[in-house]
Amino acid sequence: MDKHDFVIRFAGEGGQGLVTSADALARAAAQAGYFVQTHSTFPSQIMGGPASSQVRISTTPVLSSGDGVDVLVALNQYAYDNHHQELNEGAVTVYNAEEYELPEGGSYFGIKADELAKSTGNARAANMVTIGAVSDLIGFKLEEIDKFITQRFTRGRPGDEEIIEANIKALRLGVDVAKSSGFSVGQLRPATPPDYQQIVITGNAALSMGALAAGLDFYAGYPISPATTILIWMENNLWGEGRFVHQVASEIEAINAILGAGFAGKKAMTATAGPGFSLMSEGLGLAWMSEIPLVVTNVQRGGPATGLPTKSEQSDLYTSMHPAHGDIKMPLLAPGTIEECFYAGALATNWAEKYQGPVILVSEFGLAERGENIRRPDLSGVNSDSRDFYDQTDTGKRYDSWDGSTRLPGMPIPGGPGAYVANGSEHDEIGDTTHLPRHHIRLTERRFKKVELLEGAHFEIENADAEYIIMPWGSSKGPAREAYQRLRDQNQSVGWLYSVALNPLPDPVKEILKTGKKIIVPELNYLGQWSSLLRMDGYNAESITQYTGLPFRPVDLVESIRQRIGAGVTS
Repeated sequence: MDKHDFVIRFAGEGGQGLVTSADALARAAAQAGYFVQTHSTFPSQIMGGPASSQVRISTTPVLSSGDGVDVLVALNQYAYDNHHQELNEGAVTVYNAEEYELPEGGSYFGIKADELAKSTGNARAANMVTIGAVSDLIGFKLEEIDKFITQRFTRGRPGDEEIIEANIKALRLGVDVAKSSGFSVGQLRPATPPDYQQIVITGNAALSMGALAAGLDFYAGYPISPATTILIWMENNLWGEGRFVHQVASEIEAINAILGAGFAGKKAMTATAGPGFSLMSEGLGLAWMSEIPLVVTNVQRGGPATGLPTKSEQSDLYTSMHPAHGDIKMPLLAPGTIEECFYAGALATNWAEKYQGPVILVSEFGLAERGENIRRPDLSGVNSDSRDFYDQTDTGKRYDSWDGSTRLPGMPIPGGPGAYVANGSEHDEIGDTTHLPRHHIRLTERRFKKVELLEGAHFEIENADAEYIIMPWGSSKGPAREAYQRLRDQNQSVGWLYSVALNPLPDPVKEILKTGKKIIVPELNYLGQWSSLLRMDGYNAESITQYTGLPFRPVDLVESIRQRIGAGVTS
């Protein structure tokens, strides 16, 4: 039976090459013209512990990790026991016959991948044995994987040809085992390649690339899951005259370093996760008070405390928007797709310059390490905005009152013309400390007024006349979008509202919210944080929450939304 969509999951222990297998299959499929999306979950230790990595391959753009699994590769008994309940109807399991056995009669067959790999002369080709078995089960053309293998291992090194030959042989051995089992889960329909160039990239890499395209020239970071790969990407790519990247000893050092860089006129960024973001609270308050441009990326994970460091959650929204004591509401961008990560990285960098202050970019584990093929970004089309610097037309009073009707006063740079005394105390027009009430009133109003300068973030509005509006944020966009499309196919009266910018919200988005329609917010946290913030602003919002550390399944969202709108459940 022809099918346009398959989910393949590799499950076992950390260190068994699960991520490598899913990534290899995804890249081969993307190269063949299919749309792909990977998703991994693993424990926080370096080796061992239950882990899985999957790829969804489709002839149409992939919005989510799917409802269930079509092919499960279970490398140990624990993996089979804990994943087989997620199998779709007609699914097949490939189990590791060198590790355990399953009773006869089920929809599964064993494979001795390590033994077969050794017979090729390359014991490291076991992953290709299982990929070969998977390819046969879904009817994926072997020639496409052959192309991928050849491209991947042609590195100009001695022995490349032997490695390619062994991997292709391992692939065929896996195919033979699958064919002899008699199982099939369907035939993957031919791909219709898009008419534009694509790249396969993760969310963290896309975000980093976007910031660099917008002119980022200073990065300081401390390793913390799941933000570490941003630091690594910057270390490998933030090169050149006037650019600087450094691994610091703590998150406190990171925020202070980018404060100094922003103070000195650089476009500066750091990235962290919840625990590190908490340590940056005082520094972010200083950046807001002294109006220093910088970007902090919070790649969310399960919390509080150490929590679930390698799982996904959307539970840092409160603290990301209000990260310090006092009257603070930070500009905040929350991309929902890998492609949006790129443009959010660029926009956050430009926003910080435009309004001369700190910007928070919120991502999640569910985006950070997800692999996806996206339209190749046009780097030449990315704006690289710079703050207004002090010039002869400025009065020298950087912290003068400002109501939005004039140009924002230019920012002086230490060592250059203009008065600049930046600290965390309330200040007068030139930055000298003062406790006079009139200065605190006018500068509090100025700091909030400046946020209104920020625009250009992507937003979506569809079927706004519907009775109920679905409004996800961040990584919940994909599953929510898939659920929305299914509900529309069922003739349910639902609309769609989405914004990458959560503060400030684009005016057209606010106009829909002001109509009083019921806003349904799918989000990965216990408190329903986004709907709570919307209610604080007077909007009629309620959440559908999940806090398992895993993404929503579209099928579950469909049922939950139907219950909320009084449509009942479907069988």
